[in-house]
Parts: sequence; structure tokens; C-alpha cells
Amino acid sequence: MITIPITVIFTTLPPPRDDRILRMIDGLFRRLVRSDAPEVDVPRADALPAVSPLQREEEFAAYTEDCRIFGFIQLDSERLTDALNEREEFRLDSVLLVALDDGRAVEARELIVQRDELLAIRAGGPRGNMARRSRRRPSPVILKTGPYTIHGYLHVPPGADPLHHIRHRRAMVPLTGAWIEYRANGEDHRARIGTIIVNRPMIEWVDRSRDEDVRMDLPVEQRFDPRAKDMTGHVRSAQPSMVETEPEAT
Repeated sequence: MITIPITVIFTTLPPPRDDRILRMIDGLFRRLVRSDAPEVDVPRADALPAVSPLQREEEFAAYTEDCRIFGFIQLDSERLTDALNEREEFRLDSVLLVALDDGRAVEARELIVQRDELLAIRAGGPRGNMARRSRRRPSPVILKTGPYTIHGYLHVPPGADPLHHIRHRRAMVPLTGAWIEYRANGEDHRARIGTIIVNRPMIEWVDRSRDEDVRMDLPVEQRFDPRAKDMTGHVRSAQPSMVETEPEAT
């Protein structure tokens, strides 16, 4: 693993997250769990735009400061990356949140999340419009966001510096061939995730990596299927199930 001085890190990315954003992303799981009632306090969704008849439903799996989110989202963009860049608020259906600290889970029929609450999202679904693709080369990088360290390929124009290039990308940036490491339920966890979309303003640092570090042989990250469970809003233990995803084009 290659490291760089912290002074270089701060020149690589936008300024660190301000206190408002830190308060927003800290404790998404905790703000949904109510100790005095079995039901989940779900924010209202009537402020969001009406669902278009052209929208399709996609499975949604994301990483936040204190939990992982599983659910379903309505999309009318070709790619999940585009949808995440176009809006700052999202409505999720059939949601399951799994806490990082102890593995507890809470369910909700519906949940509204802010984009700044999402540190990274696993990509799947369509690969995008072939006509819109430009020539890019995969550059291995490693980055830190919240409790997660992510290794993967950032796709940049030929000859471009990946650390400079990421500063000028939109908020949500996809990495391909990625794997993730974090601590969950008291244990260190490493798993391959394929394509992941990272929230660039929430990245703490990023550095160049090596092909051999990105291409490590690791088990595939587990995912939970919220619709295989009784969506009552009660806190309970969750059992994982494997869901295959396709890499998203960059």
C-alpha cells in the first residue's frame, strides 16, 4: 500500500466535511431505531416528485457512517450513477438497515435519505448508453470514506492524473473492480464488491494504488434481501443472501 503525506491529501480533495454534514451522516441507523415503540419513524415522502411511468425499480445497497442500507429505488436514468448525481434526496422502499457496531437490523417500508448520508453505493443494472462512452483507462486507487477503505479502478482519460481528475468529477464517482474493508460486528471485514459509486465530497483521502493490490482474491460481499422478510419495522437479526450484480459502465 502506498501512502502520501496528509498535506498532499488535503490538496487532492475538497476541504474536509463540515460539522453540518458530519452531524447529518452520523447515526443514520440510530435515528431510525426508537426504543419506545416497535414501529420505525419514517420521514414523509410527499415532498418528492411523483413516480414517472417510465421509471424502473432497482435494488439498492449502500454504506453509511454507522450502517449498511438495503432496499429498492425507482430510477428513470440510464445508470445509477446518473440518478445519484441528478438529485440530493432519494426515496427507498422495503428498506433494511444493518448496524456496523453489533449487526442489529431495523426494517422500514419506506425511507428518505439525503445524498450526503451515503458514503458509497454498490452499482448494478444497465451499463449505460454505449454512444455516450469516451475512451478511458482504469487507474488503480485506494481511498478512505468514513469507516470504509475502498480499493478499485478510477476510469480517467489517457494521460490524466487520477488524483487530479477525481477533483473535477461530479459528486458521485464510480470505481470498477473494487473491494472494500471495514469493521463490522467487532470483526475486520474484507470483500469484493465489483463496481461501487463513492460520494466524492465525503472522501477523507485518496491515493494511487497498484494492480496487484486491487486484484486481490476475496469473497464476494454479502447482501440482504429486504423483501424476503416480514416488513414490520421491528429490530431483529438479519440473515444474508447473495445477489449478483453487473458492473456499471463509467
